[in-house]
Amino acid sequence: MTWQLLKRIASTRAPAPALPEGGDDWRTKAQHLHQQMLDVLGRALCIRQIDAGSCNGCELEIHALGNPYYNIEGLGIRFVASPRHADMLLVTGPLALNMREAVRLAYEATPAPKLVVAAGECACTGGIFKDSYAVCGALSQLIPVDVSIPGCPPSPLELMRGILAALRASGK
Repeated sequence: MTWQLLKRIASTRAPAPALPEGGDDWRTKAQHLHQQMLDVLGRALCIRQIDAGSCNGCELEIHALGNPYYNIEGLGIRFVASPRHADMLLVTGPLALNMREAVRLAYEATPAPKLVVAAGECACTGGIFKDSYAVCGALSQLIPVDVSIPGCPPSPLELMRGILAALRASGK
């Protein structure tokens, strides 16, 4: 029985995955986004991403921004390790009690003018965790939020739109 199963597994071909639809529409939008960021900032945008207690779904979508399809660094957006080097804080997850002080300190360490983006349903409203004893609620209850990107998790394209919306709203 085991031998027959192994023989069948070995002879079965994996299905060919469907390729994503082609087109350069997203590339045109990305180039437009890059030009708008340069018009607003005059340089690259530095983002400090903070996980305030998320399930890591939003982080996976944020990491996807760095892949060759979205190529966020090619647009002049980069992630930095310190809030002191950041123009924007990108916060995911509900505001956990254990992260409350760390988020506040990161906000204070970010040089002015600073932008804050709440990414994902949990950061925007507290999500499904809002009634938990370990959660303070939405990010806006602690620090001022410029743009909220809803979704569980928001897609990489929605994240890029939210970042641009924050830049537009800042009117720098």
